[in-house]
Amino acid sequence: SIHYAKTTLVCIENTHNLAGGTIVTPSQIEAISKVAKEHDLRLYMDGARIFNAAVALKVDVREFTRHVDNLMFCLSKGLSCPIGSIVVGSEEFIERARKIRKILGGGMRQAGIIAAPGIIALEKMIDRLEDDHKNARLLAEGLVKIEGLHVDLRTVQTNMVMCDVDGLGIPAEVFVERLRVRGVLTNSISKTRVRFVTHRGIEKEDIEKALSIIEEVVKEIKTESKR
Repeated sequence: SIHYAKTTLVCIENTHNLAGGTIVTPSQIEAISKVAKEHDLRLYMDGARIFNAAVALKVDVREFTRHVDNLMFCLSKGLSCPIGSIVVGSEEFIERARKIRKILGGGMRQAGIIAAPGIIALEKMIDRLEDDHKNARLLAEGLVKIEGLHVDLRTVQTNMVMCDVDGLGIPAEVFVERLRVRGVLTNSISKTRVRFVTHRGIEKEDIEKALSIIEEVVKEIKTESKR
């Protein structure tokens, strides 16, 4: 249609945030790449949590990247850096990206202080992502035991847990606030869904404490609804 811009790019996200940290598998990426090439389209991957996907499936991260034209992955989030992402692509693509960054005023001076923790992240922080996954699973399995909460355990593949709170009879954002004042931080992504994320600063004991607090808050909500 002349009313729309011509499609030139297909974008995928791995892991998928709003789908609860679910993984777009290497075989799925290959299939998407095949279709993209058939239509002369480039394939870009937002790989913000790509190492979570690789660790979860126990495969080399290159299995996820070999069929995309370019990608970005995040050094913060699970890899624990204070700031930073890396763009990956052909030499020509990177040269163009650096030029556009300069045009938009995105260049930085003395950026080595940011690059240093990035190197540590890539060398030492990848394998520990499995701990985040185990804690997310522990959290999910605890949440499904609390009446009024629902978690599809099939979607708990990495370090995220999506919890449906519709059974509580209150908006998700209200539930989030009730947890916040008790020290459990999460966020609502819809009127009925809450997203929990595990990271390096969370231990097994924290999960157990969080579950205890969540259970207490749910009981309070149910008691209030009966008044």
